Amino acid sequence: MSLRTVPVTLAQACAFVQDWHRHHRPPRGHKFSIGAADQDGVLVGVAVVGRPIARMLDDGMTLEVTRVATDGTRNASSLLYAAAWQAARALGYRRLVTYTQDGESGASLRAAGWRIVATRPPAPGWSRPSRPRTDHGTAHIGRQRWHAPS
Repeated sequence: MSLRTVPVTLAQACAFVQDWHRHHRPPRGHKFSIGAADQDGVLVGVAVVGRPIARMLDDGMTLEVTRVATDGTRNASSLLYAAAWQAARALGYRRLVTYTQDGESGASLRAAGWRIVATRPPAPGWSRPSRPRTDHGTAHIGRQRWHAPS
């Protein structure tokens, strides 16, 4: 099956994430989003790229792939990760990061040339006594941070 990248709005990307992402809700914002479409023009995946969630990475030259969701189409995730890095570089960014949870293989990232640069232990969640937050099922899970190829 032949895939190609297509432009998508944040609203389109969020709707796709809502329907297809395994464990995250749609993001609230982005710098840009990219879609993957099949030969008939049907959207089969999206990548949402925004500012890094981790404050220490938010240096003005780094972006984060905050969501990738596909309908299971083969190679769609790898295409989206590669396209996100190409677009970020074209915009002048020097680094692109993303995360996988423990138990996820990262095969799509490896296929796109990304590499693991850090392993993060499980976090207790975002809620604190001074600012309570609702847990959305992603707390208490270890993660790996990946960087796009240099």
